[in-house]
Amino acid sequence: MDEMLVKEFLRDNDVGKVVENEPMYKHTTYKVGGPARFFIEVKDMGALKRLLEFVRKNHIRHMVIGRGSDLLFSDREYEGIIISLNGFNQYQVNGNIIKAQAGVSMIALSYQAAKLGLSGFEFMGGIPGAMGGGLYMNAGAYKYCIADVFKEATILNEDNELMILNKEEMAFGYRQSILQKHKEWILIDATFEMTIKDPAAIKSVLDKRKERRMTSQPWNFACAGSVFRNPEGKSAWQYIDEAGLRGFEIGGAQVSPKHSNFIVNNGYASAKDILDLIHLVQAKVEDQFGVKLHKEVILVNWE
Repeated sequence: MDEMLVKEFLRDNDVGKVVENEPMYKHTTYKVGGPARFFIEVKDMGALKRLLEFVRKNHIRHMVIGRGSDLLFSDREYEGIIISLNGFNQYQVNGNIIKAQAGVSMIALSYQAAKLGLSGFEFMGGIPGAMGGGLYMNAGAYKYCIADVFKEATILNEDNELMILNKEEMAFGYRQSILQKHKEWILIDATFEMTIKDPAAIKSVLDKRKERRMTSQPWNFACAGSVFRNPEGKSAWQYIDEAGLRGFEIGGAQVSPKHSNFIVNNGYASAKDILDLIHLVQAKVEDQFGVKLHKEVILVNWE
């Protein structure tokens, strides 16, 4: 990467907040990750387009992120630009329609929708990511997912042009969307069709699920939620339990004693500790049961 070229561009273009050598542990829910040479929280659509045009034209390594809830950055330096969409945090409500930008917190939006008597986001009440990541993964819980209420999305494509995708075009599946096949596409915002219900009834569902999560999941530790997708026939945590790995540790990383599909950072884990534990769990489960556990967590900067 030509650092002088990047600095010259940033000097001439106000694209948002720029931090050099920013530790990625500050921007991921696992609280691990080495420094990014440049970390930029873009301020608006114009800034995002200008920055993307620059990095693509000059072949500068880059990645767009939200709240980092499903990302495992390595411990070494990311020699490029991390582009944060956390500033894209606005939403609009029109009747039973909600339009939310990519940086909106899923948890916060689920509670705001409840206050307005709009049902459909109750499953999001415990998912610690932003809407962009939620659409990318078709996030879900309690047998519901984002696709259930999705209407359309605004995407910035590889040619820096905006396009609208409907539900069919998003190709949703279990923890899947078309965004995973088009790495250069960036979700800008999404529109959802909600169901009008009594606000108190929606809030009651959110509160009951929150209480259930607090007792069954290790949210007091740094983690990324579920590490593995559920294979056919049985939950991932059941295979991990039956392999005798609940509570198993490598360094500061641990298979949570509370929920074995969570790997937690006990406060001093390295990214390598977490990845080594992920690989050990996969190997043990495949060895004992012939089942391959596929990660939900996305690895960044390991190659």
